[in-house]
Amino acid sequence: MEPAPALRRAVRSYLDHLTVERALAANTLSSYRRDLDRYLAVLAASDIGDLAAVGPREVAAHLATLRAGDADHPPLSAASAARAASAVRGLHRFAVREGLAPHDPAREVKPPTLPRRLPKALDVAEVERLLAAVGGDESLALRDRALLEFLYGTGARISEAVGCAVDDLSLDDGSVLLRGKGGKSRMVPVGGYARDALSAYLVRGRPSLVAAGRGTPAVFVNARGGPLSRQSAWAILRRAAGRAGLPVDGPRGVSPHTLRHSYATHLLDGGADIRVVQELLGHASVTTTQVYTLVTVERLREVYATAHPRALA
Repeated sequence: MEPAPALRRAVRSYLDHLTVERALAANTLSSYRRDLDRYLAVLAASDIGDLAAVGPREVAAHLATLRAGDADHPPLSAASAARAASAVRGLHRFAVREGLAPHDPAREVKPPTLPRRLPKALDVAEVERLLAAVGGDESLALRDRALLEFLYGTGARISEAVGCAVDDLSLDDGSVLLRGKGGKSRMVPVGGYARDALSAYLVRGRPSLVAAGRGTPAVFVNARGGPLSRQSAWAILRRAAGRAGLPVDGPRGVSPHTLRHSYATHLLDGGADIRVVQELLGHASVTTTQVYTLVTVERLREVYATAHPRALA
């Protein structure tokens, strides 16, 4: 049975809203369109032709089916089901706001919760291999080594690293001002290895690179003398990971956040207080930082399982 015209119009208006007002990415819009087409088919099969006639029971049943699957659809992953649920909930909120329905039935339905994913972190030996994969005295090689040492030595986000200005660095006292999310700034220590790599780059590498451009305050610059982009910084990391024999693709692939995750995990493994790590990472809440404690617990379990004589049944 085909969905009623009123349902089609509502979805079309909602997607137009997401395109114009929210500027959602094309891939996200395409996914939302598929999710909502499936939802409309479910409503049509129940002889529901208007969003005003939808109740919490219909919404809850649909969301449960997303994870369980049905005769026409395989079960969705937790992430895909959460996205589909977000599309449905957003549609009903939009309908109420636009006067297309008197109530929001999705408000009474608890959304599915995503399983907590452990951050990817390299062990110390893998980090050392990654950093050792970048060497040489050429300007770009000095930059690449300084960038990777900076990321691991400060726990900076990739955006904070490429946005760092020369005046933000205080190598004499071993600190840097990182400008984070929401305009928040924080002072972070810079370790000895990162200081040495930055000093070598600033003295022997950056001047020749900057000379090719119009001048920029950015610490990390490209071959044309302009500020290094996030995409270029990621490419530097991927090349180094490939040379170090580390994965660059798939769920365990090295990403821009990998060194940040490794930084936090190694601090906690070394006995750092979680509140200190929270400040170093620039997390607004310690709850965000606590996910790293799960990583260390998993590591303890692995060590126990392999080292204790009575760990295995």
